[in-house]
This record gives sequence, C-alpha cells and structure tokens, in this order.
Amino acid sequence: MGGTIDIRTFYLPMRHLLPCTFNMAIDLRTRVRLLPHRKGFVKISSTGFASAEYPFDRIPFDHSLGLMFNIAAYFQIHGIWIDIESKSPPRSALGGSSAAAVALIAALAKLAEHLGSSERYSRAKAALAAFALEESAAGVPCGFQDHLAAAYGGVNAWHWQGGISGPVFKRQVVVRKEGHKDLEQHLLLAYCGRPHKSIDVNGRWVRQFLSGRHRDLWTKIISCTRQFVEALRNRDLRKASILMNQETDIRRKMTPDVLDRIGKKLVAAAGMGNCGARFTGAGGGGCIWALGEIEAIDRLRLVWEEILSTKKQACLLKVKIDSRGLVVD
Repeated sequence: MGGTIDIRTFYLPMRHLLPCTFNMAIDLRTRVRLLPHRKGFVKISSTGFASAEYPFDRIPFDHSLGLMFNIAAYFQIHGIWIDIESKSPPRSALGGSSAAAVALIAALAKLAEHLGSSERYSRAKAALAAFALEESAAGVPCGFQDHLAAAYGGVNAWHWQGGISGPVFKRQVVVRKEGHKDLEQHLLLAYCGRPHKSIDVNGRWVRQFLSGRHRDLWTKIISCTRQFVEALRNRDLRKASILMNQETDIRRKMTPDVLDRIGKKLVAAAGMGNCGARFTGAGGGGCIWALGEIEAIDRLRLVWEEILSTKKQACLLKVKIDSRGLVVD
C-alpha cells in the first residue's frame, strides 16, 4: 500500500502530509552465493535470466543484470561468480531484484570483511546501499521500501521523514511476529502469469506528478495508506480491505492499464467477495494480493483459482510471512 510514495520525488514535497508506505515480507526467499571465478572477470547467474560474464573493467550497468554488476563494481571485487536463486517468479513485482541487491551487498560486505575491511553493514546500511545503487543503475528515481522489507522482514509501515539530512525512514511494526500465522489466513497472493516492468508505470506517475497532475489523488493515496495501517494494526480487516480497494481505484484513474486483463478480473472478484485487492509493485502485470476475513478469503480462493486457470503460468502463490529478513551465513 502507498507504493511510489517512497520515491523522494513524492515524499519530499508532500512531507507535511506525513507520508508512509506499507508492505509485508513473504517467505519466497532470494539467496545469493559467492563462488570463486577466473581472475579479472565477474560472472552472474540468476533465476529467470541467462548467465552473463564480463571482464571487470567492462561490466555493463545497462544489462538485465546491470544492478548486480553495479554492486560488484561498488565493492571492487572480481574473480567471482555471483549465483542468485529466487523462489519468486521473475519480474513478478514482488521486489525480487531489491531483495537480491540487499543480499548481494551483505554477502560482498562479509567477504570484504574477511579480506580485511573495517566497514560494517547493518540491515539499514545494506538497504540504503542497495537502494542507492539500484537508483544509480536504473537512471531514474526509485523507491526504497522493497529493500527495507528484504532487510528487516515482517509486516511494517515505513514513515518517510522528509528531511534533507538525518534518518530517511522510521519503521513501525504493524503486526508483530506472534500475529503472523493468524494474518496469513487472511491473505491471498496471485501471480497473473505476465511479467511486469515497474519503470513503465512508475515513470508515468513521476512525469504526471512533476507536471502538477493528480496531486489531489496522491494526497488521497497517502490518507488511504495511513488509515489502512491503523485499521490493520487494530485488526479491522473490513475497513482495511475497503481502503485497499479505494487506493487501487485511485491508481486506475491515473493509469488505467495498471491492471492487465487477469488483474482486472481478480480485483473485481475480490470486491464482490468483501475482500480488498491491490497489485504489488507498480502493477502492469506481476501479482495481486487480497485481504479479508477468513471465510471471505476461502471463498475468494476458489474464484481466483478459476480465473487464474485461464492463463498459462498464472497461479496462486503460497503466503507465509517472513520474519527473519536478511540472513548472512
């Protein structure tokens, strides 16, 4: 909820509204392994992508794996093979690239420590570094909340401080670890079978905002998100689901294609079934998640399964909340 607000383009000029975003970390973990490789080269293998290998002095940052090459350049480490394994579908708008970036930074920082570096990386520092390097490789404004979910795990609201100096975010735990199993029974997560490119939709939102369009709608999105956080914290799932649908409707006004054909059917079914539905990431494919009372979610599961059966590779994904976040072995 509230995604895109975590981009500085939005939260800095709207800081008087106390902007926040909300997300959950799910247990479709991304793992990074570091292996020895031939001197002077960097090789990267990643689930869903063709492996790539380049001389260190010519590694590309505009490659499909450019973010990972950018991180290797930042740490000035070569003679290495970076192997990335992800349990989530590629480009499913579940923050997989951000999770991989956080994991890779933590792994390379640990390697650098073994090689004598005195620099240490906390969860916050790993997330901040991943965000900065992703934004530099993308060449466009990027959000930050996916990196934080990967680093910290759990169910959180991220309050964007809006200062030029000082802390960037404040973390609010919305549902504590002991409540995760119960919350899981109220959730559904569907992969629509179509990869997304967040830059397409996010880029339009940024351009609209910079031109002065839809400022009133972004104000409403911030309000919806803040109210949603309080409703979920107070276990008012009906109110939370209504706010989810309100926010999704606002997004569709700004960008009608934020939902694909399958996504539109899933969202409509959720609304008819007294559940809330919201696309993950910037939409345009990827995943849709739903929230509701257990009985309503159980009924919706059957409807969603039928809808998803019409699209190759579309399916329900297992929802298990991850409370661990970043782990370095």
